[in-house]
Amino acid sequence: MITSEVEKLNQYVTGAVIRELREKSKMTQLQLADKLGVSDKTISKWETAKGYPDITLLEPIAEAFSVSVAELISGNAVYNSNISANMLKSKFYVCPICGNVIHSMGEAVIHCHGVLMTAAEPEKTDENHKIFIERIEDEYYVRIEHDMKKNHYISFIAAQSVDRLQMVKLYPEENAETRFKLSGVKRILFYCNRDGFFYVEPVKGIDDKESGYDDSWERKELEKAAKILFG
Repeated sequence: MITSEVEKLNQYVTGAVIRELREKSKMTQLQLADKLGVSDKTISKWETAKGYPDITLLEPIAEAFSVSVAELISGNAVYNSNISANMLKSKFYVCPICGNVIHSMGEAVIHCHGVLMTAAEPEKTDENHKIFIERIEDEYYVRIEHDMKKNHYISFIAAQSVDRLQMVKLYPEENAETRFKLSGVKRILFYCNRDGFFYVEPVKGIDDKESGYDDSWERKELEKAAKILFG
């Protein structure tokens, strides 16, 4: 059992990945071989798919390229140029099996239930995912017009600023609504378990206290009118 798992793991560390990382590191086969205590012919065999590195070499290989073992195995090297972690460059990963939501301040290699996840790419909201944002004192009240059934619901809503992230997890049979502190919010994001990731940028009319719809009754009347017009 252990042997078969090791063989399976070794197959993920392909020669193409090793060659790509070696060339990005501007390292010759001989230089890499010296770091790992093997011959340059061994490195050549790996890169031409005539052999795979032993599992005991995974960590030394990762260290030689300054990547994690997870990155090495997945074949996805992560290079974060923005080490100051601007929150507007945040990544969100949602597991398709359990719905687990993982937030990262930059590129990452994320696995859940054995699945290598890719970052969800948000797109602008559409007619099937109407979102209403109202400024109430120092908060945004956010409501999404969406059914919250067990098989179709909004999983989470988040508010992105340059230096912070506010996120609220939602569950079926609850209302798709929440409040966020203003805190320089640039984008509101939300995730539908069926249709994917969406975003909206709070409009100036909401951000600007003088021209904003701060009268909740007026806002509700406008929402009713919109519902009649657009269904």
